[in-house]
Amino acid sequence: MASSGKLASLRLPPLPTVGELLKIYNLRAEKLLSQNFLLDLRLTDKVVRQSGNLIDAHVCEVGPGPGGLTRSILNAGAADVLVVEKDYRFIPGLKLLSEAAPGRLRIFNGDILTYRMDRGFSKSISKPWDGEPPNLHIIGNLPFSVSTPLIFKWLENIANRTGPFVYGRTRLTLTFQKEVAERLTASTGSERRSRLSIMAQYLCTVHSCFTIPGRAFVPKPEVDVGVVNFTPLVQPQIQQPFKLVEKLVKNVFQFRRKYCYKGIEKLFPEACRAELTQELMQKADVDPVLQPTQLTIAQFRALADVYASMCVHDPEIRSYDFREECRQKSFNKRGDAPSEEFMETPIYE
Repeated sequence: MASSGKLASLRLPPLPTVGELLKIYNLRAEKLLSQNFLLDLRLTDKVVRQSGNLIDAHVCEVGPGPGGLTRSILNAGAADVLVVEKDYRFIPGLKLLSEAAPGRLRIFNGDILTYRMDRGFSKSISKPWDGEPPNLHIIGNLPFSVSTPLIFKWLENIANRTGPFVYGRTRLTLTFQKEVAERLTASTGSERRSRLSIMAQYLCTVHSCFTIPGRAFVPKPEVDVGVVNFTPLVQPQIQQPFKLVEKLVKNVFQFRRKYCYKGIEKLFPEACRAELTQELMQKADVDPVLQPTQLTIAQFRALADVYASMCVHDPEIRSYDFREECRQKSFNKRGDAPSEEFMETPIYE
């Protein structure tokens, strides 16, 4: 009863609705920033509930926009809410919320991809990595254009215990395009199994919470949206450096429709490719004719361990880049700029 009474005392006073604020400040979603607003407070409340008990919690909200999710976080009893918003147009509306919740809402106008979240909260809230997660949560209705690069950045932070994870095993509740949410949670053998599945699941417990229909957003996106919860593991399932694991997994999934050895062989220079690929597959005890989607995390762990050992024995293997070799061959053959066929592009699958 005491907690319910405290929660009631922390609820926001009457305010203009989020829709009214959009009209007051003449705000519209920017297509360039992949903005889609969630105005239904019943849905924002449901998103926030996936984070668990927020009474007296510290929360960083990513991309609050007009503040619908922010209201639900404050109404859930969070004591300290830091919002990181890139679009300055939303700052006046967020300041109105801050005035309605004195001392509980801090606003940072900037880019979450470069924001130093390790400086956003007091170190006093930290918990040992092998203990319970800190009372700190990251929550966000992420713009589609930033969601995958951002989760990769945070996964690397988890592996290195940097950024938001200097405080401990900080939990995340985030929205993604439904297809991306399905990749994040895909199990072995699933058609959606991808690089993103392995990188997220070897570091976290990943849980698909529920799906929000696209029609619930303003403007309506062409796809539905999935809400996903992440809790970092005490011990990652692969005990190798993040960059090494990322390189291995990226190579495996670059030929996702072919046998897994086709991607693995691109880890090695052409002169010794066949011999070293066979050595890696045999020592890891992985069937070379499995498809990438059929590999378990335990098999990726075995591959990563053997590959790391091979890199120690021959450091040139670690630095070898198949795409760079292709670019150089193209350049030498044509005598001009590298062919676009081999230009490096981010792969966020």
